[in-house]
Amino acid sequence: MAYVSKETKKELAPEIKKVLAEYGVKGTISVKNHATLVVTLRKVPAGLFTAKEIKNGENSGVNVYWIGDYFEGTAKKFLTKLHLAMKGTKWYDNSDAMIDYFDTAWYNDIKIGEWGKPVEII
Repeated sequence: MAYVSKETKKELAPEIKKVLAEYGVKGTISVKNHATLVVTLRKVPAGLFTAKEIKNGENSGVNVYWIGDYFEGTAKKFLTKLHLAMKGTKWYDNSDAMIDYFDTAWYNDIKIGEWGKPVEII
């Protein structure tokens, strides 16, 4: 069963913040429903994402399973590093969709902006 505690979030936060700082991004880290670790990008430097990738600053989510297909260049490198930092060393995935069996440490979610609070380009 997917479960991420506040303690796990605290353990992962330094590496996540390190990646955000490396790319000049401001964001928040939270836990949703005790099962999902969420990083919300609040402020991103101009040029990190294309208008197509962030839908002109509107609230959009990142499909962490398809980062390599939907993002390019620096944005792809940033999101890949961020996703790895979110996993840390405790994350695992023993899921098998063929037999409808899902066993993962926790889910990861990256949001670009939030409903009512679009991402700010700095």
